[in-house]
Amino acid sequence: MTVMHLEIKLSKTYETDIIDITDRVETVVNQSRIKEGIVNIFNAGSTGAIITLEFEPGLLKDIPDFLERIIPKSLTYQHEQTWHDNNGHSHVRASLMGPSLTVPIHKGKLIHGTWQQIAFLELDDKPRVRHLIVTIVGE
Repeated sequence: MTVMHLEIKLSKTYETDIIDITDRVETVVNQSRIKEGIVNIFNAGSTGAIITLEFEPGLLKDIPDFLERIIPKSLTYQHEQTWHDNNGHSHVRASLMGPSLTVPIHKGKLIHGTWQQIAFLELDDKPRVRHLIVTIVGE
């Protein structure tokens, strides 16, 4: 069994950016030469998420709108009482969405639906440079 760790760097992200990283993950899987296994994509940060979605303009608007309805920026968050950084909503949203995703690899290819892409979702209210850790396990 082989285990590889690689990184995908996103140079600058802004709140509610949804970035399709499917091609980048596929490139890393191809470089690994692993034919059967899994790939895990992990956001090394507490205010971003890794998701799957149909990467189309409607959902790129619907997802941030939905998050604003269920976890509004305008509420008071105890996190802000601790750090005074005004991003309590970002942390709550990220904990709901999750920092990682695992996708199967079969015959050297990612297994995903026809309309299913892998994306990074920026939830922080400040611009960030993101480092996504990609771990590939298999043979």
